[in-house]
Amino acid sequence: MNIEQFRAYCLSKPGVSEDFPFDESTLCFRVAGKIFALTNLESERLKVNLKCEPSYALQLRERYEEVQPGWHMNKKHWNTIDFEGTISDAVLRSWIDHSYEQVVRTLSRTQRVALEGRTLSD
Repeated sequence: MNIEQFRAYCLSKPGVSEDFPFDESTLCFRVAGKIFALTNLESERLKVNLKCEPSYALQLRERYEEVQPGWHMNKKHWNTIDFEGTISDAVLRSWIDHSYEQVVRTLSRTQRVALEGRTLSD
């Protein structure tokens, strides 16, 4: 998966925005203002930090050499993934989905309903 595919996939998810809150090279993707993915556009290789459920994060690190504890992040909840390794695009997309869902589940009911495009009375 290249940077354009990664960016398009993140932006295809409901309620996602992108910004550069830290510097001109760190691209962040947010849902309801909370970061679920970020990458440094100046890195030689495409590496992405994704949020992850803690026990699942450990499993992924044990199974894949491309998955490391989150660089400059809380290592319990974040993994840094080398997107230019041998991991398939389908698996990478599933990990992006997982990261997005980890953030969405922390949102209020009102925020989750708004992402789904429904009203509370539906």
